[in-house]
Amino acid sequence: MKQIYENYTAEDQKVWKILFDRQFPELPKAATKEFLLGLDKVNFTADAIPNFDDTNKILRQLTGWEIYAVPGIVEDGLFFELMSNKKFPATTWVRKMSQLDYLEEPDMFHDVFAHIPLLTNQAFVDFLQAISQFGHEWIEDEWAIHLLSRIYWFTIEFGLIREAEGLRIYGAGILSSSGETKYSLSNEPNHFAYDVDHILDTGYRKDRMQENYFIIDSYEQLYESIPEIKEKIEKRLKERPVVS
Repeated sequence: MKQIYENYTAEDQKVWKILFDRQFPELPKAATKEFLLGLDKVNFTADAIPNFDDTNKILRQLTGWEIYAVPGIVEDGLFFELMSNKKFPATTWVRKMSQLDYLEEPDMFHDVFAHIPLLTNQAFVDFLQAISQFGHEWIEDEWAIHLLSRIYWFTIEFGLIREAEGLRIYGAGILSSSGETKYSLSNEPNHFAYDVDHILDTGYRKDRMQENYFIIDSYEQLYESIPEIKEKIEKRLKERPVVS
């Protein structure tokens, strides 16, 4: 499908502006510097919903990635296939004014505002592409996808990074939520150093704020952990009990 920009209503543009203006003031002291740099590079502002064609010209030049318009949540096979080929699936619809604070399904503000700026960082997208290739390879194995989803969840969606200025957010699930932005950096949840085994042993829930967050030291650390992720998931697949 394609983003039909002229179909956005005045309410759609207003919702984007409200969400952007509400979240942006929190980011200089909360978001990873790479997200802030990326936000600048892709020219996202409160004044207009991003045009995918314009954004893709920038992304292709910087890292070779692009936004791929989808109607909503896509099934795992297509999700991993797209990202294996440097195409980030993003919905084109914007939540209604009555849905500003809670959505059951991610809308464009989450998919685009929160995810796309970091697609300008090479180490980050190399990690994203690599785990997507694993997902594509293991798509017929439900347990493998379950384990891999924990890696994706605690990094791409809910990851934290330690920078010179302190603890910062890079996970899109946090960056699109004003409440979780404050909560994730507080003393309330558990904070752990990035550890593949620990993540693979940690479950999560989608219907509430997270209890556990994992902290990386750099995006290079993420990418360099790819062989370990593959090795440890494959080890667990070999060791699982045989069901007769």
